[in-house]
Amino acid sequence: MSTITLDHLNVSHPQGYQLRQVVQDVSLTVEPGECFGLVGPSGCGKSSLLWVMAGLNPHWSGDMVLAGTHVQPGSPFTGQLRRDVQMVFQDPYASLHPRHRLRRTLAEPLKRPGFDNIDDRIAQGFQQVGLASALIDRYPHQLSGGQRQRVAIVRALLLEPKIVLLDEPTSALDMSVQAEILNLLNQLKAQQQLTMVLVSHDPDVIDHMCDRSVTMQAGRIAHLS
Repeated sequence: MSTITLDHLNVSHPQGYQLRQVVQDVSLTVEPGECFGLVGPSGCGKSSLLWVMAGLNPHWSGDMVLAGTHVQPGSPFTGQLRRDVQMVFQDPYASLHPRHRLRRTLAEPLKRPGFDNIDDRIAQGFQQVGLASALIDRYPHQLSGGQRQRVAIVRALLLEPKIVLLDEPTSALDMSVQAEILNLLNQLKAQQQLTMVLVSHDPDVIDHMCDRSVTMQAGRIAHLS
């Protein structure tokens, strides 16, 4: 059974009082443990598609099944689905509160589901991504870009998701740091049997990371590889 199934999916963005369609009639499946790539130029709709899969844009139609849950258009992600689907953004500041120490930011999502040993879980997460535990009580601005992205990866994985969505996760980093983060993601995918969807404008990144990919143009799938 596929971990992700999209069938005739259309995505729109609010534009004034109107909705502008940006993704048209996309159908695809992603298998368990697979890394699936969405590649294409800026504005082709790849990130718009990813944000719908993350529950961040309710303006869509079609059929979508994520980790066994049939998602309804306009419905917020709650409960198990909210845990099962996590996202790593291009800019880690999008998921790391600039005025909170990392420990607080990482602990808060674990409290509502009732996870125990939260401090131990955070420390283990830092160890998994090669960060010193001393960094847990720092603020995001006290870390390098690569360190912040590693923390963003920890944040996504702490809820033990089945699906991790990656929106240009290395494009804001130096080339040497990009390679480190991509290799880390490959390692974590293998260790935890994660299903990943990776958005990138860089075909080399897609080739390095992904088992299969599609090229998008003008909101449609133009090529499957």
